[in-house]
Amino acid sequence: MGLEIGIEWLTLIMFGSLLALLMAGLPLAFVTGGLACVFLFVLGDARALNIVPSRIFPLMTNYQLSAIPLFIFMAAMLERAGIINEMFDVIYKVLGAVRGGLAAATILASTVLAAMVGVIGAAVVTMGIIALPAMLKRGYDPKIAMGSIMAGGTLGILIPPSILAIIYAVVAEQSVGELFIGAVFPGLMLSGTYILYVVARSMLNPDLGPPIPVEERVGTAEKIRLMGNMSAPIALIVIVLGVIFTGVATPVEAAGIGTFGAFIVAAIHRKLDWRTLREASLTTLKASAMVIWIMFGATIFVGLYVLEGGQQFVQGALAATGFGPWGILILMQIVLVALGMFLDWVGILLLCVPIFVPIIKALGAAAFGLESGDDLVLWFGVLYLVNMQMSFLSPPFGYALFYLRGVAPPEIPMTDIFKSALPFLTLQILGLALCMVFPEIITWLPGLVYG
Repeated sequence: MGLEIGIEWLTLIMFGSLLALLMAGLPLAFVTGGLACVFLFVLGDARALNIVPSRIFPLMTNYQLSAIPLFIFMAAMLERAGIINEMFDVIYKVLGAVRGGLAAATILASTVLAAMVGVIGAAVVTMGIIALPAMLKRGYDPKIAMGSIMAGGTLGILIPPSILAIIYAVVAEQSVGELFIGAVFPGLMLSGTYILYVVARSMLNPDLGPPIPVEERVGTAEKIRLMGNMSAPIALIVIVLGVIFTGVATPVEAAGIGTFGAFIVAAIHRKLDWRTLREASLTTLKASAMVIWIMFGATIFVGLYVLEGGQQFVQGALAATGFGPWGILILMQIVLVALGMFLDWVGILLLCVPIFVPIIKALGAAAFGLESGDDLVLWFGVLYLVNMQMSFLSPPFGYALFYLRGVAPPEIPMTDIFKSALPFLTLQILGLALCMVFPEIITWLPGLVYG
C-alpha cells in the first residue's frame, strides 16, 4: 500500500514540483510523465499503475488525433514550397499604398496562414523573418510592426484547422468539426479588430505606419495577376475547410485531402522534389512526436491527480470561494492565463481541461443563459482557445514573445517586444469578454451548420 497524503498537500507537491522542474528548463513531456510515474510509485499500489496503459492506450488508438501529423505536414509542405513568402508579397503589394497597410497585410497574411498551418510558432517566426524587415525598412514603428506579427501569429490557435482544437475536442470528448466552426467567428473578429486598430493608429499618426513609396506600388492589372498566383493555395484552404463545414468529410479526412493538395500546390509552384519532401517529413515527425509525448505524460499526471480526489478538491475549492457560475468561469480564465505564462498550450490543455470541463458541466447551461449542454461545452471550448491566444502574448513568458525575439534584429530590446504585445493583449481581453457576454458569437454558426 502506498503513502497516505491529504489532497491539499498532494496538490501543492504535485503542481509545485511540476513548476520547479519546468523552471529548471526540463521538457514538459518528460517532466509530467516522469513525475506521474514517481507519484504513482510513492502513492499508489499495484492497481494504480494500471493508469499508465489505460490513459495512454485510448490516445494511441484515437482516430481524431491522426489529423495532427497530417495538418502539420500540409503546413510544412506549403512552407517549404515558398507559398507563405509569396502570399505576404501579394497582400503586401495589394495593400501597401494604405497607411498602416503593411501591418494590416501582415495580420491578413497571418490569418490566411492560420487557416493553412494551425501551429503558432511557425506563423510568428515566418512572419518575423519576412514581414518585420520589410516594415522596418519602410519606416514603420517597431512596436506596431512587432505587435501585428505576434497578434496575427497567435490566430493559428483559433482559426481552423487548429491543432489545439483537435486535442481539446479529444480530451473533452467533443466533435472536432463543431469546435472548428465555433471558432470561425471569434477568430475573424479578433483578426478584424487587430487590423482596425493598426489602420486607425496609422491614420491618426502617419509616422507609425507610412504607406509604401509610389515607385513600389503596382497597377490594377498587376494586382489581378498577383492574386492569380495565390489561387492554388487559397483553393486548397477553401476545399479543406469546405469539406469539414459542409459535413462531407471528418477533420481527419479533410487533413488527408489537404496533405494531398499540398503536394499538388507544391508541384504547381515547381517546388516538389525529394529535398522538400524530406524536410517536410522531418518537421512533421518532430512536431507531432512532441505533441503526442506531452499528451502521454500529462494525461497520466492528471489521471493520477483525479484518481486521488483532485477533481472534488478543485470543485470544492471553487465552490468555497462563494463566487457564482460567472465568478467561477472568470476565475478559470485567470488560472489559464496565469498558467500560460509558464507552460505551453498542450500542457495547459491536458492539465486543466479534464478538471475544468466537468465543473462547467456541473454548473449547467442555464447558469450561463445557454440552451443546451452541447452549447455549453462548445462555448467553453472556444473561450478556452481564445484564452490560450492570450497566454501566448502575455509577458513575461508568452511563447510568441520569444519566437519573435529569436528572429527580431538584436538592437530591439526585449522590453520593446513586451510593450508591443500589450495593446493587442488588451484587444484579446476585449474579444474574450465579448465571447463571454454574447455566446451567440460562438454558438450561432455551428447551430446553423449542424442544426
